Order: sequence, then structure tokens, then C-alpha cells
Amino acid sequence: MASNEQDEIKRLRTEYARREEDGLSKAKYSRFNPVQLFLLQSRERALLHLLRKHGITDLSNLSICEIGCGSGGVLQEFLSFGGDPEKLFGIDLLYPRLTEAKYRLPRSGFVCADGQMLPFPSNSFDLVLQFTAFSSILSPQVKQTMAANILRVLKSRGILLWYDFWLNPTNPQTKGIPPKEISALFPHCVLEFHKITLAPPLARRIVPFSWPLAMMLESLKIFNSHYLVFIQKI
Repeated sequence: MASNEQDEIKRLRTEYARREEDGLSKAKYSRFNPVQLFLLQSRERALLHLLRKHGITDLSNLSICEIGCGSGGVLQEFLSFGGDPEKLFGIDLLYPRLTEAKYRLPRSGFVCADGQMLPFPSNSFDLVLQFTAFSSILSPQVKQTMAANILRVLKSRGILLWYDFWLNPTNPQTKGIPPKEISALFPHCVLEFHKITLAPPLARRIVPFSWPLAMMLESLKIFNSHYLVFIQKI
């Protein structure tokens, strides 16, 4: 691995550790926070609609891996969708987060690893999940290498579910990824884009006062900050 790529991974570990130690961030991302609950439920509805649209309603036979799984929250969602816990896998850069994920999902597999070197054989997974991992990466080379590794571990006709910012101007430790860049990262794939999630700064202002207004604004899409992308390897 080149020194600039090593520096990027070191920066990511430091940034993720800082977020873990930030008590305010934990409160912000708690389901007891009505804004976070709104955002999570909105994403879940969009995910289920997209999976149903493509005929994916039985997850029990699918091997699923999340890149940047953190403490396992997203994998728990896919368990609730019907996934087999023994076919759920996650990788992350931080051991403490993986320890919590293993506690939550004791029958699933977790590895402390870098997404540039996924420790799985080629053609291992039916479904790979990428939820806001790429927007934390500032190095174009690291993003390209990770994308190539994701395609390597996906089975033929396998699916990458991408959920990430397309714009995030307030945090210098992240960089939004627009559709054109996503398409360039995954050439020769079929991509389907859905603009979802009311921009969190706006949601934090509106949700505490009017949940219906927040839902109406989100339905307009012009204030939405993330893309949910169905990416199929061919």
C-alpha cells in the first residue's frame, strides 16, 4: 500500500475514534432522538421499497457484507428484514466498534480490516452494503481501490446497495459523492439512483415541530442530501 493510502487509512481511524468518543454524537444518533428516528425510518422505507421493486423479498439465503459496519446497526436492520445472522458479515477499522457489533450479532462474522483489502474470496457475496463509508474517504485512489474490491467479492449479478451523501459542505472530514462519480467508480454495472433523506440540518429544524411537514419536504427531493443506489454487477 502506498504511503498516501496508508496516511488516509490512519486519518480515517483517527476520525472514527474521535466520533466514537464524542458523547454529543452518540445522543444525536440515538433512536430516542426524534430527528434520528425520522431519518432512519425514512431510509428504511426507501430500502424496503427498492428491494421489493427488484424482487428481493427473501433475504434468508443471501450472503450479505457491510463495508464500514461500525457497531452493527445497519446489519441489525437487515436481520430484521429476514437475513440469516450466520450469513451476515461486516468489516470495520476499529476493534471497539466490532466488539459491540459482535455483542449485538453473536452469530455473524466480523473482521477488522481495510476496505481496500477485503479478506474474502472473490464472488463471495450476493449483497454488499455501503452506508456512508465512501463519503468519509478523501483520497480518490482509496475510493477506487475499495470500489474494485467490492466488485471482486460480489457474485455475478450481485448487488451493492449504496447509501451516502452527495453533498455535505459543513464537515471537512467528509466529501459528498455525486452520481457521476459513483458511476465512474462502478463501470460496466447497472446503476439506479434514488435521491432520499431530508438534509439532516434541515430535518433537525423541522422534525421537532412538524413530522408531516418534514415528510412533505422530503417527498419534493430538492432538499434531500443522500443517494440510495442499486448497483448490479454484470
